[in-house]
Amino acid sequence: MRPLVLCLGLLLSVCGVAADSVIAPFVQREELAGAVMLVANKDKVLSVTTVGFADIAAKKPMQADALFWIASQSKCMTAVAVLMLVDEGKIALDDPVEKYLPEFKGQRVAPPKPDPKAEAKGKQKEQASKAVSPPEAEPQPARHPITIREVLSHVSGLPFKSDEEKPTLDGLPLADAVKTYAKAPLATQPGTHYQYSNAGINTAARVLEVVSGLPYETFMQKRLFDPLGMKDTTFWPNAEQVSRLALTYKPDATKKKLERGSLGQLQDDLTDRQHRFPMPAGGLFSTAADTARFCRMLLNRGELDGKRYLSEKSFEALTSRQTPAALPQSYGFGLQITPEGFGHGGAQATNMEVRTQDGLVLVWMIQHQGFPGKGGQAQGEFKKWAAKEYGLK
Repeated sequence: MRPLVLCLGLLLSVCGVAADSVIAPFVQREELAGAVMLVANKDKVLSVTTVGFADIAAKKPMQADALFWIASQSKCMTAVAVLMLVDEGKIALDDPVEKYLPEFKGQRVAPPKPDPKAEAKGKQKEQASKAVSPPEAEPQPARHPITIREVLSHVSGLPFKSDEEKPTLDGLPLADAVKTYAKAPLATQPGTHYQYSNAGINTAARVLEVVSGLPYETFMQKRLFDPLGMKDTTFWPNAEQVSRLALTYKPDATKKKLERGSLGQLQDDLTDRQHRFPMPAGGLFSTAADTARFCRMLLNRGELDGKRYLSEKSFEALTSRQTPAALPQSYGFGLQITPEGFGHGGAQATNMEVRTQDGLVLVWMIQHQGFPGKGGQAQGEFKKWAAKEYGLK
C-alpha cells in the first residue's frame, strides 16, 4: 500500500488541490483506482483533473487522454444519429418499426408473469381443493406496432437483450441481433411500461442502417464523430488507443482492496473487427475530452462551433421526457431527464451530465465494476466540488 500512496502523492502535486482534497481519499482507501474529471461550459473546457492510476500494478498514472468503455452512454449518441434522419424527413418518430423492418410485423405480447406470492397462494388452494390448473395463457396481439419513439425511450416492450446475445453482447452483426428481438414476444404492451432495453436502441440503429443505406458505424463516424472532432470515440480501439485504456477494477473478496475486473459484456480482443460488432446501445469507447464535445453540443441545443447537428425540434424531443407521466421513470431518447438537465451513465460507472440550469457539463470517467465508495460517493464528492468551484444550483 505504501508505494501506492507515495506515487499518488507525487501525482497529486501535479494534479492540484481539487484531486487531493476530493477524490484522493478514495484512491488511498483502494475504493477507486483512478478518475478523470472534466467540467465545461458552452464555449470551452474549464477544467480537467486526473487522479490515481490507469493501471495500479504498473503504477501507471491516470492521464487526461485515458480511454474508457462508456457503455450505455452510447445510447444517446445513437439517438442523436437517428434524430438526424428525422430532421431530414426520412423517418418519423411515430413511424412503426415494421415499416422499415418487416420482421417486426405481427408482434405479440407475452402473458404477464405471475406474482410469486399470488402463485404460492394459488398452489395452496389448488392442493386443498385438488383443482385442475387452468391452461397457460397464450401471447396476445400487440395493441399497436412498436414505434421509433418507443424503442428510443425504453417503453417498446422489447427486452434488455435476446437469448442469442451471449456470452457477450458484441458477437452478432446488428441485423442478426435485431432479428432475434423480433421473433420473441414483447414483455409488455407497447407504450405502457418502462423496461431498460439495449434491444430497443439497437433496433433504432438498425432502422438507421436501412434508411440511410450506410452501416450504422459508418454513419456514426461520418455524421457525428468526425464532424464533432471526437477522434478517440470508437467501437474498436486500435493498438495505440488500447495502450491508453484505463483498466477495470472491482472490490476483492475482503472488500478492502481492489482487484482487476473485466469488460464482461465484450470480447477480450477489442481490436478484432472480424468477430466483434458495433453495439449501438453500449459498445463505445471514448475519452473525457471527446465525451465533453458531445455534451457541449447538447448544451448548445444541438450546435457546436458553428455547425448544427440537430434541429431545435429534435433537440427538444431528445432531451424531454418521453416516458408516460404515469410511470416513475423520466427518460428522453437515450437520456435520463432530471430537474437540472439530462445525462446518462455507463456500466463501469462512467457518467456525463448536461446541467442546463447551470450552463455546465460534468464528465466523470472511471472504470469500476459497481460504484466506488459508498453507493457512488466518489462521484458525489466530485459534484460537490464542482458545485463549490462553479456555483452549481
